Amino acid sequence: MVDESEENCLMANAKIEIVGPGEYQLICDLYNEIFKPPVDVQFFEKRLRNRNALVLVAELDKQPAGFSCGYELRPSTYYSWLCGVLPDARRLGVATQLLDGEFAWAGDQGYEMIRLECYNHHRAMLSLAIKRGYDVVGTRWDSRTASNLVVFEKFLPGEAA
Repeated sequence: MVDESEENCLMANAKIEIVGPGEYQLICDLYNEIFKPPVDVQFFEKRLRNRNALVLVAELDKQPAGFSCGYELRPSTYYSWLCGVLPDARRLGVATQLLDGEFAWAGDQGYEMIRLECYNHHRAMLSLAIKRGYDVVGTRWDSRTASNLVVFEKFLPGEAA
C-alpha cells in the first residue's frame, strides 16, 4: 500500500531487482509484515509455479522495502498479483517504481495488457492505480479474505486502448 499523497513526496530511488524462487521466503516475510492474514511460502510457490512469473524486490539503502509479483494470466495479459511496501518506506514512490517495473517487463514480454486487483479498503493503492492510468473494469468477491476487490486493466503502449 502507498499513501495517497505519494506524488507530493520526495521520490526515493529504490533499487528494483528481479528475483527467483530462491527468494520466495523473503517475499513471504515482506508480505506478512504488510498484510493479514499471514501466509506461508507455499502460498507463493503454489501460485507462481509453472507460470511466466515476475517477482520484484525493491530495496532502499540495501534493505528490502517492498515487493511485487505477478504472472501470465493468459497469453495477452500479465496479472499483477501482489504489491506491497513496508510502512516505513511508504510515501517514497516505491510502489510506483514496482508498478513501473512490472509495466516495462510485461511490455518486453509482448503482453498487450496488465490486469491488477486491489482490495477496496486499500485506498492508497486504488489511487495509485488510477494515477498510473489503469481503468476500473469491474469488481470481484475474494472468498479467502471475505472482501471486495476492484479490478483494473491497462493496455501496454502500441496496443488498442
